[in-house]
Amino acid sequence: MRTAIATVSISGDFQEKLAAIAAAGFDGIEIFENDFLAFDGLPRDAARLVRDHGLEIMLFQPFRDFEGMPEPQRARAFERAERKFDLMGELGADLMLVCSNVSPLCLGGIDRAAADFAELGERAARRGIRIGYEALAWGRHVNDHRDAWEVVRRADHPNVGLILDSFHTLARKIDPDSIRAIPGDRIFFVQLADAPLIDMDLLYWSRHFRNMPGEGDLDVTGFMRAVAATGYDGVVSLEIFNDQFRGGSPKTISNDGHRALLYLMDRVRRAEPGIALSVPAMPDRVAVSGVEFIEFAADEREAAELGGLLRHFGFRRAGRHIAKDVELWRQGAINIVVNSEREGFAHSSYLMHGTAVCDIGLKVEDAAATVERARTLGADLFEQPVGPGELKIPAIRGVGGGVMHFIDDRSELGRVWEIEFEPVAEDPDPAADAGLVAVDHIAQTMNYEEMLTWLLFYTSIFDTTKTPMVDVVDPAGLVRSQAIENAEGSLRITLNGAENRRTLAGRFITESFGSAVQHIAFRTADIFATAARLAEAGFRPLEISPNYYDDLESRFALEPDLVERLKAANILYDRDDRGEYFQLYGPNYGPQESGGFFFEIVERRGGYHGYGAANAQFRIAAQKRAIEARAPAFASRTA
Repeated sequence: MRTAIATVSISGDFQEKLAAIAAAGFDGIEIFENDFLAFDGLPRDAARLVRDHGLEIMLFQPFRDFEGMPEPQRARAFERAERKFDLMGELGADLMLVCSNVSPLCLGGIDRAAADFAELGERAARRGIRIGYEALAWGRHVNDHRDAWEVVRRADHPNVGLILDSFHTLARKIDPDSIRAIPGDRIFFVQLADAPLIDMDLLYWSRHFRNMPGEGDLDVTGFMRAVAATGYDGVVSLEIFNDQFRGGSPKTISNDGHRALLYLMDRVRRAEPGIALSVPAMPDRVAVSGVEFIEFAADEREAAELGGLLRHFGFRRAGRHIAKDVELWRQGAINIVVNSEREGFAHSSYLMHGTAVCDIGLKVEDAAATVERARTLGADLFEQPVGPGELKIPAIRGVGGGVMHFIDDRSELGRVWEIEFEPVAEDPDPAADAGLVAVDHIAQTMNYEEMLTWLLFYTSIFDTTKTPMVDVVDPAGLVRSQAIENAEGSLRITLNGAENRRTLAGRFITESFGSAVQHIAFRTADIFATAARLAEAGFRPLEISPNYYDDLESRFALEPDLVERLKAANILYDRDDRGEYFQLYGPNYGPQESGGFFFEIVERRGGYHGYGAANAQFRIAAQKRAIEARAPAFASRTA
């Protein structure tokens, strides 16, 4: 199958769109008529520009309000079609999309429409042009691909075929398996789009909220499985109307689109093994067993400060790199790496972002296969020189230009801590273990416009699912939050999209010069015991307003004794129908302007599956108060 994307799907002028589409790896385009009309050149100039980028014009669209018209409108429709045929001849396009009529003048009737298409097909055949008929979900008389197919079938002309669009079928909740009965050679073109499930007018939904396959909630995979079952082996294209995409980076949106198509066809191939699909072979989505390490970039002074903060969370310094100024801090199954090298990627990251997470290491079954799948899906590989005694660890670029490394037990990678780090003697006064056992989740903050990109990145490479998007209330505005997680809960990443710079998340992005990890949540089996140990070590938690606890007791009908324990330790509480959730926050580390990053400690009881979203507004308000007051991160042990 060959791939295409409609020029209307991305921003920029015609040449910018073509450059981005070609660079992303598409074979061709659907040329949207308005893009051509805005082009400052002749049709043959546009055609040459397309060819110069190594692309083809695979579809000219749209042609509207054609079938079923009364006279004199019917005659005018054929005249309009002839003019479009002239234009298509100059452009070198041989397929035109005719969408079902929405005009109030349209008379309707399958036979009437079929007769019109039979005549149009005859005219088109004389020009070497084919006609594709598409059922718009809001078409006046034809709004179902089954009816459109019946029109095509009765027209019975070799130059008239069907165009299928996943949005028009799925938005109307039409069973996509009905497509399986259509002969594949009568399908001339397939357009794909996903969308979030929103109850609204179909036309408005389509024109503003479409997104890439895998980014929304429609069963695009089921749709494409049905198409593939017909034997269709033509072009698979993206037609995305989205306000956010129209203002986004042409390169990013094009890359997302190509990744989405490859991911979709890989899912179809695995779900329908008996169907031959010409898609790149790649390993299956990668199972992640846990977060192997989190690496911070810092200078020498801030590395010492960060080490002090980690110590007060119960971490101990467990190792030093054999050749670099890199320290390993450990507690339970958590490995925190602090890199204060003065050259290399971590140093570059520090110069750009300050002290921040620059690298995330994931434990996977097969590190090489992980990188191969990521590469096939368009991820950027990462390499830097490896010194004597060091391992070459497979890696790709991640959010905000950061790096993601992969560790497995199939090779020496599983012994990285033994090979690359030398044990260090415990500090004279090591902090007691606080009972932290693993990384519960990592929160990455980004501009809202980036969320769909990184959602697709994670779900296409790793064996994960997405949770519904929630609104996090900040006193200065809303932050959109969506989690990516695997079934076991060993990988949880929350994506937090800021829409303005006044929110805490927005300030963090601005001051950090880009998307980054804003907080890390560590899991404990007993949050009250952990809080007590931290208090003994001089740890000062984020102070939560007493008003929160007054409301908590009545909202959840909690026992007063439990509420008092929560209040005394500044622990937040949430509950759903499956279990309970407890949260304890540490101080923010970083510039006062941004608030910096912070650590969270959580305990999950029962089957609680969320992230305490209802508590976010109270946590943010407390953080803003603390940032303004700038209380010290921890008290002296001798105080």
